[in-house]
Formats: sequence, structure tokens, C-alpha cells
Amino acid sequence: MHTSTERAAGPPRISYAQPALHARQSATVALTALAPASWGTTYVVTTQLLPPGHPLFAGMLRALPGGLLALAITRVLPCGDWWWKAVVLGALNIGALYPLLFVAAQRLPGGVAATLGATQPLLVAGLAVVLLHVRPTAWRLTWGVLGVVGVGLVVLGPQARLDVVGVLAGLGGTATMAAGIVLTKRWGLPAGVGPLTLTGWQLAAGGLLLLPLALVVEGAPPHIDAGAAGGYLWLGSVGGLIASTLWFRGIGKLPVGASAPLVLLSPLVATVIGVVLGESLSLLQTFGFVLALAALLAAQLNAPRPSRRVREGRIR
Repeated sequence: MHTSTERAAGPPRISYAQPALHARQSATVALTALAPASWGTTYVVTTQLLPPGHPLFAGMLRALPGGLLALAITRVLPCGDWWWKAVVLGALNIGALYPLLFVAAQRLPGGVAATLGATQPLLVAGLAVVLLHVRPTAWRLTWGVLGVVGVGLVVLGPQARLDVVGVLAGLGGTATMAAGIVLTKRWGLPAGVGPLTLTGWQLAAGGLLLLPLALVVEGAPPHIDAGAAGGYLWLGSVGGLIASTLWFRGIGKLPVGASAPLVLLSPLVATVIGVVLGESLSLLQTFGFVLALAALLAAQLNAPRPSRRVREGRIR
């Protein structure tokens, strides 16, 4: 393997302007959206296929094989500051996020876990002010709040139970992913490095961090039957390497205020899966679904500008 090289001026500058949605950005949004859409399968796969009580092992198996495969394909290792940056991003986006998601999925109803995750765009907006010096628009903040409300209407019910450990894990996973998104946007990519390379660095770093923890905390790996093997394979390939590559590619190309709301797709896909499996939606839940979907789409657009006549009227 060889190492990546960085220009003396550092990583390429990324424009944080928010242009009107056009064909190329629409394609980028669609590809990026496939990542959180695939993550929407995590809850059903975790509860129906994976052995309980091994979130660290599940996180490690979801990350490390895919990371090593990406490194074998790209044959590029970090260079300079990117050694510690890759470890930090790997710890946030993978090493901490994956086990926390599995803990939340195992200890909370899917609705509670999904609602906690839906608050991520608001956390990203706050971190973007501090780390990127990008002020969120009132348009995107408003739709961010409405997105959380919509997801809450879809998935929360009177039977929802709150487990303290599960809630803390859900909030922790949401916070670490929000920090990972903002830092990925802030640091950009070193010259000559693509999304697959960055994904490989992070998956490998996160998986290597989880490997000793899983052995020490959880002991021997659980028994893996055919269903569990299929679940781990799905989460590690489609929900891990492929989804993460598309996600980090999108973060690099889209404004941070446009990429973060795409995570709303995760609980919405989980809801659709529930309907396919026989669940039904009430009128209020259907309204929440439409509201969350509208919030996701509206966040991709700039706020509508006043017409010329309105602007002239204000001037007069």
C-alpha cells in the first residue's frame, strides 16, 4: 500500500453555499439518500436476526471486514494529520455509533429509537455554527423541527416504553454521528483520496477500536446461525461499506444543511417495513409520515425568495 499525499495548502476547500437544487445535485441527493434508507433496516434485522446482548461484537463485525476490504481495494493509507483524523472520524462515525445504535435497537421500541435519531439535523445545525461558522437558515431549522414532529407522530404511541440506558444510547449515537458529519465536512478530503478510501479508513479504525472491547466486555462471540450470518452480512455490506461510501461522498458534495435531514429516511423506511410486515398506520401516523417526508424534501431547497413586486413594496 502507499500513502496519500496532501497539498501544502491542506485539503481542498469546500463551498458551503447552498445553490438551488439542479439535476446534478438531485442525483447526489438521491445516491446519498440510499445510505439512511438502508440504515432503516437496522432495527428489524437486529431484533429479528441477530443474537441479543452483543452490541460491540455486532458493531465490530459490521465495520472491520468492510474496512479491510476497502483498504485492499484502494491500497491507500492515511498520511500526516490524517492518521489521527481517520481515528477520530472512525471512533465517532463507526466505533461509538454502531454499538450505541445496536444498544438502542435492543432496549427501545423502534419508534423511540427512531425519534431520538430524527433530532440529528438539529444537532448538526448547532455544531455547524461552532465548527463550520455556518448559520442555519430559519427555513431549514423550521423544517428540521417539523421533521422530528413528523417522525414522532409516526412512531410514538401510548405503548412506547422509555428505558434509560436505551435512551442514553440513542442520544449518544445521534450526537456522535452529528459530530462525525460536521468534522467530515470541516476536514474535507486530502488530495487524491476518494469516498471509498475515506470509508475504508473509518471502518477499519472503528472496527479495530471495537475488537478488543468486544472481547473484554462481551467475551466469546455469540453463536451465529444462518439467520444471524445473513443479518451480519447485510449490515456489513449494504448497511456498512456501501452505505457509508455513499454517505461520505454525499457529505463532501452537499451543503451540511441538506445532507443531515436525509437521516429522516431511516425511521420512515423502518415504518414502511413495519407496514409490509402487517402493521397499519392511523390517520395521525399517516399525516406524520407525510410531514416528515415533506421536511426531508424541503430541506434540500433554499427558502423561497420574495417576488420582485413584494421586494419593491417593502422598499417603498
